[in-house]
Amino acid sequence: SLADFRAANRAFLLQTPAPPINAVEELAIAGAAGQVGLRAYRPSAARNLPAIVFCHGGGFVLGDLDTHDALCCTLALSADSVVVSVDYRRAPETKFPEPVEDCHSALAWVFANAARLDIDPDRLALCGDSAGANLVVAAALLARSRGPTVCHLALFYPITDAACDTASMHEFARGYILTRDAMQWFWSSYLANARDAANPLASVIRAELVGLPTTTVATAEFDPLRDEGEAFAKRLLAAGVTVFARRYPGMIHGFVGMPHVTSAAGRAVMDAAADMQASFRKGVALS
Repeated sequence: SLADFRAANRAFLLQTPAPPINAVEELAIAGAAGQVGLRAYRPSAARNLPAIVFCHGGGFVLGDLDTHDALCCTLALSADSVVVSVDYRRAPETKFPEPVEDCHSALAWVFANAARLDIDPDRLALCGDSAGANLVVAAALLARSRGPTVCHLALFYPITDAACDTASMHEFARGYILTRDAMQWFWSSYLANARDAANPLASVIRAELVGLPTTTVATAEFDPLRDEGEAFAKRLLAAGVTVFARRYPGMIHGFVGMPHVTSAAGRAVMDAAADMQASFRKGVALS
């Protein structure tokens, strides 16, 4: 059942121990259709820190604030930034585009409440893994026209294409935790109808990408999503976006959430954190 699937996924991800952090705060904001939960991680008592709005992965169906708690702690400490994790509504109970709106609402709230959070609103980034990375790109596309300004996107093995028809999607269709069948089911759970597969806020690889901020794209060698993530990085480059694209050898989908299994997890987080810090420094120089 869906409840069993979520419980098993949650139990697996909760094996990762969270490092000690200065402060964690539970928040709730008004979203597009009711409250959206947030969790803010503060790495130190320093004031006016940069902020990263984080959207968790899980195929739009799985995951929550707790499953990515350790990753958010690590990200906050690595980037010396406040991380605000978003408990967006999940499929199949909530269909596209509502989760996108939840994530953009969270971004807008963080910007508007910079003084309350003691962050610098001119140094905002978005980060997500898998489906969360997809939602991050969609939220950034909305922010391009609606605001606020975002200075960096950090994407860990992003979902970008509902077609599920790349070479890596077929090569690693079975045997590497994430399967092609599962991806097709995730998409069918998320999209309200077949037409939505072509919507650029869903299949973000179809979007007009000009004007998006500097972006980090991390992919895993043995991941069905590898090729669509790397194709998305190439599309960003073609649109004039500065891109840091890294493929992590020997890794599978979800490896960033497994620091107790592989040291590559910490390395990937540190790489993305360094990229974001570089963008934050540019934001300070321009302000």
